[in-house]
Amino acid sequence: MLIDSHCHLDFEDFAEDFDGVLARAAEAGVGAMQTICTHLSKFEQVSALADKYSNIWCSVGIHPHHVAEEGEFTAEDLLERVAAQPKIIGIGETGLDFHYDMSPRAQQETAFRIHIDAARQCQLPLIVHTRNADSETCRILRDEAGRGAFPGVIHCFSVGREVAETALELGFYISLSGIITFKNAEALREIVRDVPLNRILVETDAPYLAPMPHRGKRNEPAYVRDTAQFVADLKGVPYAELSAQSGRNFFDLFSNADSKVVENK
Repeated sequence: MLIDSHCHLDFEDFAEDFDGVLARAAEAGVGAMQTICTHLSKFEQVSALADKYSNIWCSVGIHPHHVAEEGEFTAEDLLERVAAQPKIIGIGETGLDFHYDMSPRAQQETAFRIHIDAARQCQLPLIVHTRNADSETCRILRDEAGRGAFPGVIHCFSVGREVAETALELGFYISLSGIITFKNAEALREIVRDVPLNRILVETDAPYLAPMPHRGKRNEPAYVRDTAQFVADLKGVPYAELSAQSGRNFFDLFSNADSKVVENK
């Protein structure tokens, strides 16, 4: 089963043709999607989509870009929503983004650790965003893992080998987006060649980062098939094997997601 493990279906980019987006995803063989929360203040919109569609799950969290504007929050604020919404299967996205620095770095780290605390307590996977912060991300993940294990995934993996090795060492998964198909991504492809198949997820991060040959268009879940085909070719395995394995990996990691609901849809 092909799964878009990370997309943003609540964004306005999809408002005008949402039914078409879902229809094209189904036609492409995408069995399910996880729509990701980026603002705690907008969680209700994310949650409503998960409630409405059997094959859409969601997460809860605050993107590092929005930490400053969202204000103070606690692990309990996240856990309360987990307790109230059974279709939450992940915590985040959270992490560090030192490329845009849209929130102060100290606040990003504090928020990252709060998300980790929540993930540790409820044992839902931590969904990690990291950009231009490889060493800092690895330091925090290792430090927090020393306080108690928690599952997780590096979403939209596009950083260095240190992050991949740290993530795999901690039992995390690596999620690949359309970036892997870009012409200038050979360094990324070299790292991914060494990532075991049983640790790979695929995603769109829609509406961003459409894979080749759709680059420049609005991304959507159907295009995860192009990324999966590219990764299959890169790893030297049939598309069906990559699709099935990445689907199994999704349900192994996001174990609160009910695969039977999708299979019987």
